[in-house]
Amino acid sequence: MRRRLLIQVLAVAALPLFAVPVFSAGEGGGGGGGGGGGSQTTQCKKGKVWDKKLKKCVAPKHGMLDDDNIYEAGRALAMAGRYDEAIAVLSLAADKKDPRILNYLGYSHRHSGRVTVGLGYYEEALRIDPDYTLVREYLGEAHLQIGDLAGAREQLREIEKRIGKGSREYGMLSEQIDRFMKS
Repeated sequence: MRRRLLIQVLAVAALPLFAVPVFSAGEGGGGGGGGGGGSQTTQCKKGKVWDKKLKKCVAPKHGMLDDDNIYEAGRALAMAGRYDEAIAVLSLAADKKDPRILNYLGYSHRHSGRVTVGLGYYEEALRIDPDYTLVREYLGEAHLQIGDLAGAREQLREIEKRIGKGSREYGMLSEQIDRFMKS
């Protein structure tokens, strides 16, 4: 039942998003990665999904979607501003403790106006992987949304400690803090 629901959600929600190949900035692989370089995201026509093993678009089949595919589809929906659809897809992951899944659940809830819910997902992701600096960047942005400059600065210090001032995450959060200070 769960897998059938996943396929239905992806077919209805995510697949209209997939129309042409695109290049997008994305996270590096793994739970601790965060941003650097671009990666190609192959997108498929409506009614098809990308099969990593076959390296082509195929009709969805029962059981073919693992947590990595769920993560990628959910992340793509979140980055496209389709937050409720992203939440629906990401919530179907088998591994409820995957920091990547938790991160984009937090991101989607936060951007949907449920900042407190988003904070909870970010905190859980950091309990599992304290070095996941992309979560720290987004957590800092969430702190700014609720007017907590000290919380945002703490996340900026944590990012600096882990990967330095030259990182994408540091630069993005630092820029958000500067904007917050000027407003």
